[in-house]
Amino acid sequence: MCGIVGYVGKNDNAIKTIINSLEALEYRGYDSAGIAYINDNHINIVKRQGRIENLKKDLNLDINSNLGIGHTRWATHGVPNEINAHPHKCGKITIVHNGIIENYSELKTMLIDNGYAFSSDTDTEVACATIDYLYKKYNNMLKALQKSIKILKGSYALGILCDDNLDTLYAVRVSSPLIVAVKDNGKFIASDVPAILSYTNEYYLLDDGDIVVLKDNSINFYNKELESITRNSFIFEGDLEEVKKDGYEHFMLKEINEEPRVIKDTISYYFDGTKASLMKNIPDLNKYKDIHIVACGSAYHTGLVAKTLIEEIANIPVMVEIASEYRYKKVFYNEATLVILVSQSGETADTLASLRKAKEDGIDTLGIVNAVGSSIAREADNTLYIKAGCEIAVATTKAYSAQLALLSLLALKLALINNKISDEEFNNLKMQINKLPEMIKELIKSEKYRKIANKIYTREDIFYLGRKIDYAMSMEGSLKLKEISYINCVAYAAGELKHGTISLIEQDTPIIAVITDKDIKAKTISNLKETKARGANVILITNEVEKDNYYDEIISIPNIHPLIQPIVTIVPLQLLAYEIAKLKGCDIDKPRNLAKSVTVE
Repeated sequence: MCGIVGYVGKNDNAIKTIINSLEALEYRGYDSAGIAYINDNHINIVKRQGRIENLKKDLNLDINSNLGIGHTRWATHGVPNEINAHPHKCGKITIVHNGIIENYSELKTMLIDNGYAFSSDTDTEVACATIDYLYKKYNNMLKALQKSIKILKGSYALGILCDDNLDTLYAVRVSSPLIVAVKDNGKFIASDVPAILSYTNEYYLLDDGDIVVLKDNSINFYNKELESITRNSFIFEGDLEEVKKDGYEHFMLKEINEEPRVIKDTISYYFDGTKASLMKNIPDLNKYKDIHIVACGSAYHTGLVAKTLIEEIANIPVMVEIASEYRYKKVFYNEATLVILVSQSGETADTLASLRKAKEDGIDTLGIVNAVGSSIAREADNTLYIKAGCEIAVATTKAYSAQLALLSLLALKLALINNKISDEEFNNLKMQINKLPEMIKELIKSEKYRKIANKIYTREDIFYLGRKIDYAMSMEGSLKLKEISYINCVAYAAGELKHGTISLIEQDTPIIAVITDKDIKAKTISNLKETKARGANVILITNEVEKDNYYDEIISIPNIHPLIQPIVTIVPLQLLAYEIAKLKGCDIDKPRNLAKSVTVE
């Protein structure tokens, strides 16, 4: 959600460094931005509503400073405005914050009773005052931060400055992502790796309760007991080019074009074409008799796809749950249950909480994530990584496709374990997997998406229809369109159409239909004919040759093995959403009100 950056170094370019790093975090979504920097032994704060560009207009980037903290805020407490923007300062403490302080209301009452006054509506200002209150009490920053961790309830990552230590940057992490990075002449804190790639690719991951003290020539880690500890450093495998548009108009379009490579990289990491590679590289799943897949948003939709694949080809029951529901509901496990957590960032708050719930109940867990060393990756019993690289656009495309690819391999392994796939079928599937990148490239080249988008982008309502796995694909297509175009669109199981929804169909209502499952094809066609009879404009995405008159436009996709069919089916749905949003003039990479990594409930 919010983006945090902090820098302390030997150079005097802290302001430029922090702003540059904040711009690399714009993909996380935000509604205001601010910076606090040291100059002439004084903490200066500048913050503005809206984009970082607004902040830069009122900043002198050439002021000498070697220490500062910056922030992009995604509003949770209080409207997006300059007062609620970060950084916040109370007494001698200045902070930036990602996360939510759950007990801020009772703390605020206590602090008011102790003479504090508040100007914002934020929980962050309360956290700031709490640390200041504790610093006054103990006259020791480490002690104050240790006590604050025990008092502040919720999830938070903090970057902190103290008036009495203007050469020091402090940081705290509790259930919210934060990294520490190093370079020869400086130290960083940041919410995510892209923020630091212009300067270094070496970084440290923090555990919950860690406190970090950074100076231009030192870095010290402490646990919640204030014991000095060491943390292992990591080297980011990608490079700076991954966070550049590379000539594309939008990151989303660039990332769709990266899907052929991402699919190839993800599959080849686990599968070299032999059954032995799957058995070796994917954890032993033989003992599990039922599976729970838990995720949010697009990752949840990959779970719905995986449910169909696993149940049909491996004959194992799968329950797919939205993480924000799963973490609070009564869940029925047995000794042969596996809980799979899917999250691009590996830090999704509800998914992480669901993981911890399963572990508390003694249930085996498997994480499927993109971010190496993320919380889910570290806490799950086993972890499988997709190979999507940095994904910048808020609306996921390549990470979603990579998740599909990995879940397809998992389904394939289960099918092999349960003798549900013949050698002939396996060899045919293997050949099709090798051709996947070229299939996707051909789909991306088509001009048809723009042509169709021109006909429907002014509509206020669009419906997506499908059955079984095609319904799961429709749900993701609908989410993509609403995320970036703000068009009211909903996916329905086609068989539910006449149980109420068909009342909304009128002349020229766009219907985007997906038909790839031949077993249920005739039923879906019957539903589409019902919409045509009421004047709907039917856009069909299918892997079959169609000559009937129940559609107005058709997008043809390759007809391949059901295990990998979804990987090609999603491409037209992504590109249709992109072209429609582009015609509407929307901010495609940074859609309103959304954030890339949802690290709060």
